[in-house]
Amino acid sequence: MLRSRILVIAITLLMPLAQVISQPGEDETLHKQLRHLFPNAASFSSKQGNPPHFKAYGPAESGQAPVLVGLAFWTTELDPLERAYDGPIKMLVGMDTAGLLTRIIVTEHREPYGYFSVELPEFAEQFERKNIRDRFRVGADVDAVTRATISVTSASRAVRNSARRIARAHLTPPQQ
Repeated sequence: MLRSRILVIAITLLMPLAQVISQPGEDETLHKQLRHLFPNAASFSSKQGNPPHFKAYGPAESGQAPVLVGLAFWTTELDPLERAYDGPIKMLVGMDTAGLLTRIIVTEHREPYGYFSVELPEFAEQFERKNIRDRFRVGADVDAVTRATISVTSASRAVRNSARRIARAHLTPPQQ
């Protein structure tokens, strides 16, 4: 009877671990997304830290530790959570160690009025090489691209605020 209980407890404790291990699709998708943000990276860390982020590393020199080339993070995991017209816009953002955005990927949002919002490729493309010290003002240094100004403004603010928060926590400010 005692062995039966121990076996039941062991199975109960190990089931969640088996479920995590048996779900490789999410990891493969995430790895492809990180590779898109940092095409020249040699490796990526798992999500870590506060605020949560992934580290992208360049190739290591012989006998040396790999060099940090940038950080990636989800805008929806940072406060304050920006909301668009119909809820939060989930974006994965890449930023190099100098505070320049490498790329962004809009992975999830709900726009009730059709395909003319932040999912257009032109929206994400305009953030490539954008400095996090820029204003991120729609109509000034961010193009509206679409007629969905509430979503575009919210998404721009989410990218700016989350990138600045990650930079303050994990990057060294530039020397002036």
